[in-house]
Amino acid sequence: MDFRTSNSIFKGYSVNPTHLIIPDTQVKEGIDFEYLTRIGQYIVDVKPDVVIHLGDFADMPSLSSYDIGKKSFEGRRYTKDIDAANKAMQCLLDPLYSYNASAKINKKKQYNPRKVMLLGNHENRINRAVNDDPKLEGLISTKDLPYQDWEVHDFLKPVFIDGIAYSHYFPTGVLGRAATTASAMVSKLHMSCIAGHQQGKQVAYGKRPDGSTITCIIAGSCYEHDEDYLGPQGNNHFRGFLMAHEVNNGTFDEMFVSLDYLKKRYANSD
Repeated sequence: MDFRTSNSIFKGYSVNPTHLIIPDTQVKEGIDFEYLTRIGQYIVDVKPDVVIHLGDFADMPSLSSYDIGKKSFEGRRYTKDIDAANKAMQCLLDPLYSYNASAKINKKKQYNPRKVMLLGNHENRINRAVNDDPKLEGLISTKDLPYQDWEVHDFLKPVFIDGIAYSHYFPTGVLGRAATTASAMVSKLHMSCIAGHQQGKQVAYGKRPDGSTITCIIAGSCYEHDEDYLGPQGNNHFRGFLMAHEVNNGTFDEMFVSLDYLKKRYANSD
């Protein structure tokens, strides 16, 4: 797969744009979505040109094969998963909708960033379920997810924006397995790439023949809840999103923003 060919051209923003990149949020029933409202407010405050979600916005636990048949699986329903995704998306986008409604009333310029949604392996559970049981075709679909206001891209189809390749993960290993380190992405993909999927954060750098910098990042955890399957040590990882400032043909200045920082920043507005 050649990741160097651009398939995504978008006009209408600054020469050296800013990207705001949201890793896996894995929203599901029973968790507090207030942190997504804070992210939405931050988006309105800093006004990036592009907002990219790296996939697994929705967790879709009702279609999980990991613990099917176990006690932890009891009570899960597809409709609950979709309902949780709708509520979470409303929390994320409400600050933007409110900002633009106010701007319209006051005859000011509205803010409409490009919004890019990559499908992750959790959303792909829907496609996998239909493939495994064709009777489900027409009954469930990724179109049930609340991504109507986003530019949606298929699972593992790289999207190229301003010289950066984005994908839920990059299959560089044996049998199409995900690259597990940012340094592996540098050595195998030879261009700036940003992926989610894996908890925590990793950054690695390389050089092109012209001396410009290649930056590869793995950041796959933008949620507050713990995952039972990870255990206490596995849940001790970075939680947040990142900014890519001054993006220019794949070079950029990265800045990580933790959910703890957002909670302090918007403490008086909760």
